[in-house]
Amino acid sequence: MDATTPAARSRNRRGQGELLRRDIIDAAVRMLNELGDDEALSLRAVAREVGIAATSVYIHFADRDELVFAALEQCTADLIRDLDQAEASGGDDPVERLRARLLFLANWTSEYAGLYKVLHESTLNRRMHLVFKAELSTRATAAVQRCMDAGLAPAGDAATVAFDLRAAVHGAVSIRINEPEADLPPLRDQIDRFLVRLVGVRG
Repeated sequence: MDATTPAARSRNRRGQGELLRRDIIDAAVRMLNELGDDEALSLRAVAREVGIAATSVYIHFADRDELVFAALEQCTADLIRDLDQAEASGGDDPVERLRARLLFLANWTSEYAGLYKVLHESTLNRRMHLVFKAELSTRATAAVQRCMDAGLAPAGDAATVAFDLRAAVHGAVSIRINEPEADLPPLRDQIDRFLVRLVGVRG
Protein backbone atom coordinates (compact mmCIF):
# COMPACT_ATOMS: atom_id res chain seq x y z
CA MET A 1 0.00 0.00 0.00
CA ASP A 2 1.28 3.46 -0.88
CA ALA A 3 2.57 5.38 2.16
CA THR A 4 0.29 8.30 1.38
CA THR A 5 -2.85 6.13 1.34
CA PRO A 6 -4.80 6.20 4.62
CA ALA A 7 -4.92 2.84 6.36
CA ALA A 8 -8.25 1.05 6.15
CA ARG A 9 -10.42 1.80 9.14
CA SER A 10 -11.33 -1.10 11.38
CA ARG A 11 -15.03 -1.93 11.39
CA ASN A 12 -17.06 -0.47 14.25
CA ARG A 13 -18.74 -2.94 16.57
CA ARG A 14 -22.53 -3.04 16.54
CA GLY A 15 -23.98 0.16 18.00
CA GLN A 16 -20.91 2.25 17.19
CA GLY A 17 -22.29 3.89 14.07
CA GLU A 18 -22.40 7.24 15.87
CA LEU A 19 -18.64 7.02 16.39
CA LEU A 20 -18.15 6.62 12.64
CA ARG A 21 -20.45 9.58 12.01
CA ARG A 22 -18.31 11.71 14.33
CA ASP A 23 -15.13 10.50 12.62
CA ILE A 24 -16.58 11.58 9.26
CA ILE A 25 -17.53 14.99 10.63
CA ASP A 26 -14.09 15.48 12.21
CA ALA A 27 -12.42 14.61 8.90
CA ALA A 28 -14.70 17.03 7.04
CA VAL A 29 -13.84 19.81 9.52
CA ARG A 30 -10.10 19.26 8.98
CA MET A 31 -10.47 19.17 5.21
CA LEU A 32 -12.71 22.23 5.05
CA ASN A 33 -10.13 24.16 7.01
CA GLU A 34 -7.45 23.09 4.54
CA LEU A 35 -9.58 23.78 1.46
CA GLY A 36 -11.40 26.94 2.56
CA ASP A 37 -14.11 26.04 0.05
CA ASP A 38 -17.11 23.79 0.69
CA GLU A 39 -17.58 23.09 -3.03
CA ALA A 40 -14.03 21.69 -3.24
CA LEU A 41 -14.88 18.99 -0.71
CA SER A 42 -15.89 15.58 -2.03
CA LEU A 43 -17.48 12.75 -0.09
CA ARG A 44 -15.02 10.32 -1.67
CA ALA A 45 -12.09 12.36 -0.39
CA VAL A 46 -13.61 12.41 3.09
CA ALA A 47 -14.07 8.64 2.91
CA ARG A 48 -10.39 8.21 1.99
CA GLU A 49 -9.39 10.45 4.88
CA VAL A 50 -11.37 8.32 7.33
CA GLY A 51 -10.30 5.05 5.70
CA ILE A 52 -13.76 3.81 4.72
CA ALA A 53 -15.71 3.12 1.55
CA ALA A 54 -17.54 6.08 0.04
CA THR A 55 -20.82 4.22 0.46
CA SER A 56 -20.31 4.33 4.23
CA VAL A 57 -20.44 8.13 4.15
CA TYR A 58 -23.80 8.03 2.36
CA ILE A 59 -25.24 5.95 5.19
CA HIS A 60 -24.87 9.02 7.43
CA PHE A 61 -25.09 11.95 4.98
CA ALA A 62 -27.30 12.20 1.89
CA ASP A 63 -24.99 14.62 0.10
CA ARG A 64 -22.08 17.02 0.49
CA ASP A 65 -24.21 19.91 1.76
CA GLU A 66 -25.59 17.78 4.57
CA LEU A 67 -22.08 16.78 5.64
CA VAL A 68 -20.77 20.34 5.43
CA PHE A 69 -23.75 21.55 7.47
CA ALA A 70 -22.97 18.97 10.18
CA ALA A 71 -19.27 19.88 10.15
CA LEU A 72 -20.00 23.60 10.50
CA GLU A 73 -22.56 22.92 13.21
CA GLN A 74 -19.95 20.97 15.18
CA CYS A 75 -17.17 23.53 14.75
CA THR A 76 -19.58 26.33 15.74
CA ALA A 77 -20.55 24.47 18.91
CA ASP A 78 -16.86 24.04 19.74
CA LEU A 79 -16.20 27.71 18.96
CA ILE A 80 -19.05 28.87 21.22
CA ARG A 81 -17.70 26.74 24.06
CA ASP A 82 -14.19 28.16 23.62
CA LEU A 83 -15.49 31.74 23.29
CA ASP A 84 -17.34 31.37 26.57
CA GLN A 85 -14.17 30.09 28.24
CA ALA A 86 -12.16 32.99 26.81
CA GLU A 87 -14.79 35.46 27.98
CA ALA A 88 -14.60 34.04 31.50
CA SER A 89 -10.88 34.85 31.54
CA GLY A 90 -11.86 38.53 31.57
CA GLY A 91 -12.94 38.24 35.20
CA ASP A 92 -15.81 40.37 36.49
CA ASP A 93 -15.29 43.35 34.15
CA PRO A 94 -17.84 43.13 31.30
CA VAL A 95 -15.65 45.19 28.97
CA GLU A 96 -12.64 42.95 29.55
CA ARG A 97 -14.87 39.92 29.01
CA LEU A 98 -16.10 41.33 25.71
CA ARG A 99 -12.56 42.23 24.65
CA ALA A 100 -11.34 38.72 25.51
CA ARG A 101 -14.18 37.27 23.47
CA LEU A 102 -13.31 39.33 20.40
CA LEU A 103 -9.59 38.66 20.67
CA PHE A 104 -10.18 34.92 20.93
CA LEU A 105 -12.37 35.05 17.84
CA ALA A 106 -9.61 36.88 15.99
CA ASN A 107 -7.01 34.30 17.03
CA TRP A 108 -9.36 31.41 16.16
CA THR A 109 -9.89 32.91 12.73
CA SER A 110 -6.16 33.14 12.14
CA GLU A 111 -5.74 29.46 13.03
CA TYR A 112 -8.85 28.25 11.21
CA ALA A 113 -9.04 30.64 8.28
CA GLY A 114 -10.43 27.98 5.97
CA LEU A 115 -13.27 27.12 8.32
CA TYR A 116 -14.00 30.80 8.82
CA LYS A 117 -14.35 31.33 5.08
CA VAL A 118 -16.67 28.35 4.69
CA LEU A 119 -18.73 29.34 7.73
CA HIS A 120 -19.24 32.95 6.67
CA GLU A 121 -18.41 33.32 2.98
CA SER A 122 -19.37 30.03 1.32
CA THR A 123 -22.26 29.54 -1.10
CA LEU A 124 -23.73 27.13 1.45
CA ASN A 125 -25.00 30.22 3.27
CA ARG A 126 -27.28 30.85 0.30
CA ARG A 127 -28.36 27.25 -0.17
CA MET A 128 -29.10 26.40 3.45
CA HIS A 129 -30.12 28.23 6.61
CA LEU A 130 -27.24 27.75 9.04
CA VAL A 131 -29.51 28.14 12.04
CA PHE A 132 -26.78 27.31 14.57
CA LYS A 133 -24.97 30.58 13.72
CA ALA A 134 -27.74 32.50 15.49
CA GLU A 135 -26.25 31.52 18.85
CA LEU A 136 -23.12 33.52 18.03
CA SER A 137 -25.27 36.62 17.56
CA THR A 138 -27.24 35.94 20.73
CA ARG A 139 -24.12 35.67 22.86
CA ALA A 140 -22.49 38.71 21.28
CA THR A 141 -25.61 40.73 22.11
CA ALA A 142 -25.57 39.47 25.69
CA ALA A 143 -21.91 40.49 26.06
CA VAL A 144 -22.68 44.03 24.88
CA GLN A 145 -25.76 44.21 27.10
CA ARG A 146 -23.65 43.37 30.16
CA CYS A 147 -21.42 46.37 29.38
CA MET A 148 -24.50 48.61 29.18
CA ASP A 149 -26.05 47.19 32.34
CA ALA A 150 -22.82 47.87 34.25
CA GLY A 151 -22.79 51.51 33.08
CA LEU A 152 -19.58 50.92 31.12
CA ALA A 153 -21.21 51.69 27.77
CA PRO A 154 -24.08 54.02 26.85
CA ALA A 155 -27.51 52.44 27.13
CA GLY A 156 -29.06 51.53 23.81
CA ASP A 157 -30.16 48.70 21.56
CA ALA A 158 -27.61 46.03 22.44
CA ALA A 159 -28.56 43.88 19.45
CA THR A 160 -27.89 46.72 17.00
CA VAL A 161 -24.60 47.64 18.67
CA ALA A 162 -23.54 43.99 18.73
CA PHE A 163 -24.38 43.63 15.05
CA ASP A 164 -22.30 46.70 14.16
CA LEU A 165 -19.44 45.38 16.29
CA ARG A 166 -19.59 41.91 14.74
CA ALA A 167 -19.73 43.41 11.23
CA ALA A 168 -16.64 45.53 11.97
CA VAL A 169 -14.67 42.62 13.45
CA HIS A 170 -15.69 40.28 10.62
CA GLY A 171 -14.60 42.89 8.09
CA ALA A 172 -11.25 43.36 9.78
CA VAL A 173 -10.72 39.62 9.96
CA SER A 174 -11.82 39.00 6.36
CA ILE A 175 -9.38 41.59 5.02
CA ARG A 176 -6.53 39.90 6.86
CA ILE A 177 -7.49 36.49 5.49
CA ASN A 178 -7.98 37.60 1.90
CA GLU A 179 -5.16 40.17 1.79
CA PRO A 180 -2.40 38.59 3.90
CA GLU A 181 0.28 40.89 2.44
CA ALA A 182 -1.58 44.11 3.27
CA ASP A 183 0.11 46.51 5.67
CA LEU A 184 -2.51 46.70 8.42
CA PRO A 185 -2.55 47.88 12.04
CA PRO A 186 -2.49 45.26 14.81
CA LEU A 187 -5.90 43.65 15.09
CA ARG A 188 -5.84 44.04 18.88
CA ASP A 189 -5.57 47.83 18.51
CA GLN A 190 -8.34 47.85 15.93
CA ILE A 191 -10.63 45.87 18.22
CA ASP A 192 -9.98 48.37 21.01
CA ARG A 193 -11.03 51.18 18.66
CA PHE A 194 -14.19 49.29 17.76
CA LEU A 195 -15.03 48.96 21.45
CA VAL A 196 -14.60 52.71 21.96
CA ARG A 197 -16.31 53.93 18.79
CA LEU A 198 -19.06 51.36 18.37
CA VAL A 199 -19.83 50.17 21.89
CA GLY A 200 -18.91 53.44 23.58
CA VAL A 201 -16.59 52.15 26.28
CA ARG A 202 -13.93 54.46 27.64
CA GLY A 203 -10.62 54.32 25.79
